[in-house]
Amino acid sequence: MTDPLNARPRRSVLYMPGSNTRALEKGKTIPADALILDLEDAVAPDAKAEARKNVVEAVKAGGYGKRELAVRVNPLDSEWGQADVEAAATCGADAILLPKVESAAMVRDLEARMARHGAPDGMAIWVMMETPLGILHAEGIAASSDRLAVLVMGTSDLVKDLQAQHTPERLPVLTSLSLCVLAARAHGRAVVDGVHLDLQDMEGFEAACRQGLELGMDGKTLIHPKTVEPANRIFAPSEDEVGRARRIIEAHAEAERRGEGVVVLDGQLIENLHVLNARRIVALHEAIQARESDSGAD
Repeated sequence: MTDPLNARPRRSVLYMPGSNTRALEKGKTIPADALILDLEDAVAPDAKAEARKNVVEAVKAGGYGKRELAVRVNPLDSEWGQADVEAAATCGADAILLPKVESAAMVRDLEARMARHGAPDGMAIWVMMETPLGILHAEGIAASSDRLAVLVMGTSDLVKDLQAQHTPERLPVLTSLSLCVLAARAHGRAVVDGVHLDLQDMEGFEAACRQGLELGMDGKTLIHPKTVEPANRIFAPSEDEVGRARRIIEAHAEAERRGEGVVVLDGQLIENLHVLNARRIVALHEAIQARESDSGAD
């Protein structure tokens, strides 16, 4: 399970089409926390094999620094899925992202294939949560594998399958988002929000980021580099939050040194749950600082 104190920042998770070598190269300079190197939706059928080759070569060549790299493969029952997993398993990426996950069995199938093809123990599984059946099975999916690290919301496909509409408040998908947050937190996984489709609506994008943060999301998936900065800003703890978190930790530690079980800070009773959350905030802040001090070199 993911330890909240050692979790990697995933404020901004940018999709990059595997068929576009210029985009794969540009990804080395974009300040996203993670990149999804896509072999699925962003790649035409006649370009699948070339995209697979491009992604493997790009990852093996390096230069992505501390950015987390996930390869989104095609569905395992497609004509490309098996070859995608075989190539991705040993290319050096941090994770394989499986689309349209609807059951724990699908995750375990990928896990077995990764093992057969020599995936290192540290290689994670990410899962796309983008169908009604997948959402209904979220808890089982989140519990399915020790390799599972991240639930990735696929709200575009989900809205289509629900026969719903994209609205500014995102009311049609709030239930699905919350169910996945519950499942992720119950089993120590990360969870990142779906994409915002209107690239001209930056005000709406930032509102969606704030909503995702309020719901408990770790970050947001993105389709354009210009959205990285606001996602990074919104999903990072503010200076005030970090300062207060450190004061909570210090006040509680001082109370323990005095042999006191209760401490009041700024008129608020501080309990262990507040200390645990404060430590999470400080750990995330420090991980972000380490990430942003990276120049992009390996």
